[in-house]
Amino acid sequence: MGQKRAVLVGINYPGTDGELKGCLNDVARMRRCLVDRFGFDEACIRVLADADPATPPPTGANIRQELERLVADARPRDVLFFHYSGHGLQLPAETGEDDDTGYDECIVPCDLNLIKDQDFTELVAKVPDDCLFTMVSDSCHSGGLIDKTKEQIGNSTKQNKIQIREREMRPPSGTGLCSSFPRIVRGVFESVGIHLPRRGHKQSSNNAQSGGQEPDTKTNASISNRSLPLPTFINMLKDKTGKHDVGVGSIRTTLFHHFGDEASPKIKRFVKVMVAKLRHDGKLDDGKEVVHPLALREAQVEQDDAHSVQDVYAARVTVPRNGVLISGCQTDETSADATTPDGTSYGALSNAIQSILGGKKRGTAVTNRELVVKARELLSKQGYAQHPGLYCSDEHASLHFIC
Repeated sequence: MGQKRAVLVGINYPGTDGELKGCLNDVARMRRCLVDRFGFDEACIRVLADADPATPPPTGANIRQELERLVADARPRDVLFFHYSGHGLQLPAETGEDDDTGYDECIVPCDLNLIKDQDFTELVAKVPDDCLFTMVSDSCHSGGLIDKTKEQIGNSTKQNKIQIREREMRPPSGTGLCSSFPRIVRGVFESVGIHLPRRGHKQSSNNAQSGGQEPDTKTNASISNRSLPLPTFINMLKDKTGKHDVGVGSIRTTLFHHFGDEASPKIKRFVKVMVAKLRHDGKLDDGKEVVHPLALREAQVEQDDAHSVQDVYAARVTVPRNGVLISGCQTDETSADATTPDGTSYGALSNAIQSILGGKKRGTAVTNRELVVKARELLSKQGYAQHPGLYCSDEHASLHFIC
């Protein structure tokens, strides 16, 4: 085996409308786990935490830099690991034609400089063969964060959603209309993007508002979620940039203008396409995002850049072969941020992983598939509504978690 290296990111967003409690604790526990259980050298673990002045701030640029370095220095047989605890966000995709879920799933750095699902896809595509990049994202809407990767456990991608709807619409043999009617109703609602709560689930699963807390009757913990509703994110972005005209239709161009070269590569490509189209046609197609006037002046369109929004999604990137994503939930669900009566805070998925690994004798391995199945079972017993997912190749699903 080669080197074992990791990047751990925890963001609690203190003093903001999106403040969380458990993310730094998740990172601290995972760091100890990597050293004590998996044999990582402490010098090979990079931590970025927003409430720890001893670490670099987890800005979008810093996270990207650490991840790029992690992958660029990788050699065959190396073990690469990335853990993220913080907010997740869904942006309506510029076009859903080539996106697995119809949305841009994002993680939210402390400076709001979003890192998007396609950014992770392009990163993992650079991982050399015979080297594995494992990512745990304890955040809302985290299913499918490595876009284009096969969904082993979950229902976040369009293909799996269609298959599940077909199963729910199909009456089981030997039963009448009455027994299948609830599944038919659910299938109709979900086919148009309305996700009904399932029996016994207390967390809201789609477009849940952050900030509110409710008791978890099984663990006696106070529960909030790690989702940033778009209105909350927009207000935070207004405060960050000083721009008060930010709306859903100008999020990407606002990020481009404020962060420039440090913005998401996908956002930069998208804005350049829009600028090129404006210069060519003098207008944008209906329904496309509004381009900020300053972004028009700053964007430099190169000859080899994408020429359409579809090209932005195509991104000229190889489908990632050497990545594993364990998500805290599905794309239309939220991940819980829990605080116990004694003041201990954690993410529900992160806590489940530590509980499962802690129940194993040191040196006893668990596969990626086993870990996700056990996490689902444990979270269900504890009363959580989220459903962790697994995204990777068939071969990697059967490999040991991390190493």
